[in-house]
Amino acid sequence: MGDDTGVETARAAELNDQSSSGDNRKEVDIYPLSCYYFGSKEAIVFKDETLSDRVKRMKSNFAAYGLRTSVEAVILVELFKHPHILLLQVRNSIFKLPGGRLRPGESDIDGLRRKLSRKLSASDAGDEAEWEVGECLGMWWRHDFETLLYPYLPPNVKKPKECAKLFLVRLPESRKFIVPQNLKLLAVPLCQVHENQKTYGPVISGVPQLLSKFSINIVDT
Repeated sequence: MGDDTGVETARAAELNDQSSSGDNRKEVDIYPLSCYYFGSKEAIVFKDETLSDRVKRMKSNFAAYGLRTSVEAVILVELFKHPHILLLQVRNSIFKLPGGRLRPGESDIDGLRRKLSRKLSASDAGDEAEWEVGECLGMWWRHDFETLLYPYLPPNVKKPKECAKLFLVRLPESRKFIVPQNLKLLAVPLCQVHENQKTYGPVISGVPQLLSKFSINIVDT
């Protein structure tokens, strides 16, 4: 009888903890896509390289600077009463989160703001403070030069080659997005990217799970 009481008490405490954690989820306000203006600017020059060229470049940079750190933005909007994530499409095939590689000695937030201004603002030297960079949602690691990014770092990997950090970036009620002509900025439903590695890759397809600790609030304007 005493054991049963203890089990029930433990279950009640567990349910209570789950309820409390659910009530304490952080809110993310998202606004309709129609609140935002979209324009274009001069194209960005991309390196036209093979996979072998890319690996050689990564090895050279690693020898010179060590671990490569990249920062990427998770930006949400509302469309058809559903949360959508903003993705950049390169060459009509590859999907990427807005962001890029940090410069040596550059902080995560400063670097992400710089990259967002370069790819989503009218001027590369725009007001970078306008980007509200929030919580780090997760970190992905490249164990070796040829491998994919993984959401963990095994203890036997002493010298990872890249760390990619995902940050939640909250949008104001309105703003202008000015995108290079050779990139497309797309609003994709979260339900479409969820676990869809074939189309969006492991990092983007894992974003909906990272957002599960937030309560998404659609703001009507």
